[in-house]
Amino acid sequence: QVQLVESGGGLVQTGGSLRLSCVASGTIVSINTMGWYRQAPGKQREVVATITSGANTDYADSVKGRFTISRDNAKNTVYLQMNNLKPEDTAVYYCNADQIYYSQSGISHGLWGIWGRGTQVTVPS
Repeated sequence: QVQLVESGGGLVQTGGSLRLSCVASGTIVSINTMGWYRQAPGKQREVVATITSGANTDYADSVKGRFTISRDNAKNTVYLQMNNLKPEDTAVYYCNADQIYYSQSGISHGLWGIWGRGTQVTVPS
């Protein structure tokens, strides 16, 4: 079964850095666009950054110049390097893959709109 598992969250002071990782488990054939989203208490989930299979990236204006998204296709992993963190970055960060093809019993299957369970990032004010 295919799952996305995030790691790397934690508590960090203003101006600090964290690196989030998200690994897709299972016999992965290919993953299309991957991204990081976040949801702060009382707010809607918002996109932070996305990266296509060809490594084209896009960022929310609020994180441009501070966050960097990257991926290692051989490891089925996407990363989010977060620098100069601010209290307003406090949220649960979720990994997303818009399309994953995987193999099971020699047969290819497709999944769409896959989410991880999230990892908490806290930057105290």
